[in-house]
Amino acid sequence: MPLTRAQPVAGAEETETVAPAVDLVLGASACCLACVFTNPLEVVKTRLQLQGELQAPGTYTRHYRGFVASVAAVAREDGLCGLQKGLAAGLLYQGLMNGVRFYFYSLACQAGLTQQPGGTVVAGAVAGALGAFVGSPAYLVKTQLQAQTVAAIAVGHQHHHQSILGAMETIWRQQGLAGLWRGVGGAVPRVMVGSAAQLATFASSKAWVQEQQWLPEDSWLVALAGGMLSSVAVVAVMTPFDVVSTRLYNQPVDGAGRGQLYRGLADCLVKIWRQEGPQALYKGLGPAYLRLGPHTILSMLFWDELRKVAGQSQHQGT
Repeated sequence: MPLTRAQPVAGAEETETVAPAVDLVLGASACCLACVFTNPLEVVKTRLQLQGELQAPGTYTRHYRGFVASVAAVAREDGLCGLQKGLAAGLLYQGLMNGVRFYFYSLACQAGLTQQPGGTVVAGAVAGALGAFVGSPAYLVKTQLQAQTVAAIAVGHQHHHQSILGAMETIWRQQGLAGLWRGVGGAVPRVMVGSAAQLATFASSKAWVQEQQWLPEDSWLVALAGGMLSSVAVVAVMTPFDVVSTRLYNQPVDGAGRGQLYRGLADCLVKIWRQEGPQALYKGLGPAYLRLGPHTILSMLFWDELRKVAGQSQHQGT
């Protein structure tokens, strides 16, 4: 059974279908389009999550205070282009991670696994884990590039990379191939919980909006409303893992390629909780929502609309 855009409501006509390979292209394209708009929010979020690393509240200088002030600080010190730092790496990550994620989720739907109890959540989590592993090197470089700034507002370790290729070459030369996947232990659970929440809640939220019949069934506003509801769940479960992932990717390493601040996911969680307080796991929550919310809304909206067009094209060609 091919993947459908959403389960049809009672009395509705069957939705158009697309092949998993088409979903790979459409999912990657949709999330890359969303990334162009939300990358400035990712820059600000990364800086806020690194600010005050392993320091008690009130013992460090806060260069970034809220979303608007943080955007102004980045623009003032790094220039307007600074708000798009790491964009190329972000696009590479979104293409790799989401292409794999949507492809394997589509396969799970095609096999009927998502029709089983809990199947949607499991399929979303597994697809997200696979995508996170494939895209991990790109996310590593993206995080380090976005953390880089002038000394006046620097937070976290500064890696001084000049480009994506230069960063990957440096990491490869100093840490070997395994160095490109350093921090993947934090990225996999981050994307697993986020992907499971996004894919599960988007489908159910969109179906619920359709059932209410507030909007025309084929309107893009249905997907928009579903994405808005889905983004709340994504941000709530994903932010603590997002903070940990940022810390693991950006930390300095020793000569053997081992992290100098954290040994892994559990160690990072414990140190943040003990030294910064549990509230630190939600550092940058506002910008995280402003970034993850629109990104979820835009990516799911683009994906849904592109799949609609692709499904109609396939139908017309048969």
